Amino acid sequence: MGLCFVSFYTKGRWVLRGTGVPKVRQRRAEEGAWQNGGMVSKGKPSPRRAVKPLSDAQVRKLAAEYALVDPTRPFPIGRMEPNQREIDELNPKITHRLVEGAAKVLRASCKVRAWGLENVPVEGAYITCATHVTQFDVFVPMISIFHQGRRPRYMAKAEMASWPLIGKWFQLVGMQPVQRRAGKAKAIEETSIEILTSGRPLTVWPEGTVTRDPQKWPMSMKNGVGVIALESSRRLGYQIPLYCAVTWGAASINHWWPWPRKNVVMCYDDALDYADLLADCDSWGEEVPEDLANELTRRIRVRMTEVMAEIRGEQAPDGYWDYRTMSRVKD
Repeated sequence: MGLCFVSFYTKGRWVLRGTGVPKVRQRRAEEGAWQNGGMVSKGKPSPRRAVKPLSDAQVRKLAAEYALVDPTRPFPIGRMEPNQREIDELNPKITHRLVEGAAKVLRASCKVRAWGLENVPVEGAYITCATHVTQFDVFVPMISIFHQGRRPRYMAKAEMASWPLIGKWFQLVGMQPVQRRAGKAKAIEETSIEILTSGRPLTVWPEGTVTRDPQKWPMSMKNGVGVIALESSRRLGYQIPLYCAVTWGAASINHWWPWPRKNVVMCYDDALDYADLLADCDSWGEEVPEDLANELTRRIRVRMTEVMAEIRGEQAPDGYWDYRTMSRVKD
């Protein structure tokens, strides 16, 4: 039997409760595939034990260089400039409850630290490109940005909208359901562009799903994020700020029994410059040139990998994991 910890909101407070459930066959199969071949079957992330937990020594090393803060607390860097317009537009009471509850679950499950949150703009449109190592770590940039007083819209798979209870909550706090079917890319891009050109921030996970890299490095990305950033910038007449939010450590959390709590660190990186890709935007025609969208997407992946290597204290492997071929390819 495994012990799964479930959080829920009741009687004005959030509760973390253990529930005994059997270990599923799928989990055993994934671990067996890892043992037998060193990789997982296509479509399945590598198991938790494929990577080492983020050590206390590495966190101390990062803390010596950066001012690490607890992003699960409001205004963690001391800057108190909430964007009240965005807060009022996005169901403030429900959002507060969701953020408070998610923050408590994070603190109960892991030791979260972050640096770079001073980069989060006080107002105006911007893009956050977040890594996607696990389903759990998506909450780290989300909570961090909310605690900086911003309320980004974020693109998430449409299935989440139908999840009991929290699916509705996700939509109320800014989730834009993404239909991940062929032929839907243009509609997703246009919705994202409309969000940005209306002056609102947007958070995306450009890998499109949890990374399938066996060592959980950022994998190949769809160039939609490049199209969104470049086209939005062209329509607005200036380069929309784009930031990489890189989180590491959550892959080692045992959600059946999360104690002792593991270290999780996020870097909200400096803005990524892509002004050179906008130089001839007046001559693009109706669509963003594919080579430019690909190049911006490549820069995002490369920068995410560099930052993740620093957080992990490891050398990143050459090339990157291609989700289409399920193999490592040269950059």
